[in-house]
Amino acid sequence: MSDTHAHSVAFVRETEIPPALPPATATGPVKWMRENLFATWANGLLTVAALYVIFLILGSTLPWILGGIWNTDSLAECREALNGVSAACFSVLAERWNQLLFGFKYPPDLYWRPTIAFVLLFAAMAPVLFFDLPRKLLIFTGIYPFLAYWLIWGGTIFAPLLALVGVIAGFLVYNHFVKNSFATGFVGGIVAVFFVWIIGGALIPDTASNNAMLQAVPSRDLGGFMLNMMLGITCVSLSLPIGVALALGRQSDLPLIKGVCVVFIEFVRGVPLITLLFVANVMLAYFFPPGSGVDLFLRVVIMITMFSAAYIAEVIRGGLAALPKGQYEAADSLGLDYAQAMRLIILPQALKISIPGIVNIAVGLFKDTTLVSVISMFDIVGMIRGPILASTEWNGVYWELFMFASILFFVVCYSISQYSQWLERRLATDHH
Repeated sequence: MSDTHAHSVAFVRETEIPPALPPATATGPVKWMRENLFATWANGLLTVAALYVIFLILGSTLPWILGGIWNTDSLAECREALNGVSAACFSVLAERWNQLLFGFKYPPDLYWRPTIAFVLLFAAMAPVLFFDLPRKLLIFTGIYPFLAYWLIWGGTIFAPLLALVGVIAGFLVYNHFVKNSFATGFVGGIVAVFFVWIIGGALIPDTASNNAMLQAVPSRDLGGFMLNMMLGITCVSLSLPIGVALALGRQSDLPLIKGVCVVFIEFVRGVPLITLLFVANVMLAYFFPPGSGVDLFLRVVIMITMFSAAYIAEVIRGGLAALPKGQYEAADSLGLDYAQAMRLIILPQALKISIPGIVNIAVGLFKDTTLVSVISMFDIVGMIRGPILASTEWNGVYWELFMFASILFFVVCYSISQYSQWLERRLATDHH
């Protein structure tokens, strides 16, 4: 056979050709940039302009931050060390970090108590935020508020224990009567709580054992970012169930309950929060019995909770209105009473729809806790505007202090936002 005839025979491969990699323009960072940054000429021009603005900002701020000084005792020494160079004076943070976090009156030797309370907060929040965890962990979640109160404020342990017993008694009474009527169970639970508190308060001895005592810290000594965290967590936790009750009350068929809820919601939403804080500072004490000793912190918590609950009620009412009428009819066809229908069918779906709105209010409320500085409560902004800037050593330092405060608030608010997005994806709020 000739060579020409041998080369004319078709060749059949016995193995597959390995798959080739996709082009660089169809995968990886190049593909992402083409689709998101340079999809059109307009997008490309906007991307270039944005990068130029970012370059200008970083070009002026990064040298200022990286060239900062941390080891001087005053602003004058800091400027002398910089010798005319434009850079940050972070020494104020190194010297006054404890005041920014805990206030200037909280005893330094007791910093471990709010620190432990802050660490335990994550353990208490975990079973609520991540519902795949064992439900038994909710026991610690229920105990945590009373434990944190004892750690931060100190005093006898019998006071938070009495509060815990009262809440448990109220829950048991509510759980017993709610089968007949939601309103009866709610009112009965409230009455049981106050009954236990009043009777137990008379039985608690004035002088408790030293083994059950921690050094007491008055509320006026709380300050710094710790105060913002306490107000934010407490008010959001309290305003959510109150907001649910107000939303249900506004949709009630009973004219009295509906009227009270409507008046409360519309009045609170029509008044600025700063006005309510002034009311808490000046007038709210007159509504309590003489000699009750309700301090400013509790009065502020009441007002901020009322303010937040009114807004949350409207968000939840929107979630309730978004549910199809068939959901209510399905609950009736199953023979469920009002409390069972709300707990098992209606509220889970309404709350799922209302997640973005609730998170938006929670973030706004946490940032609004800085308004307490106008009524002489030394939160982190009050500490900056008051004792720190009023001192001769650091009078004139602004950017470093407010940048530190903004970073703390950003970390907390961004974490809340990211969790809400994860929760929306997990619950698939766009599918009912």
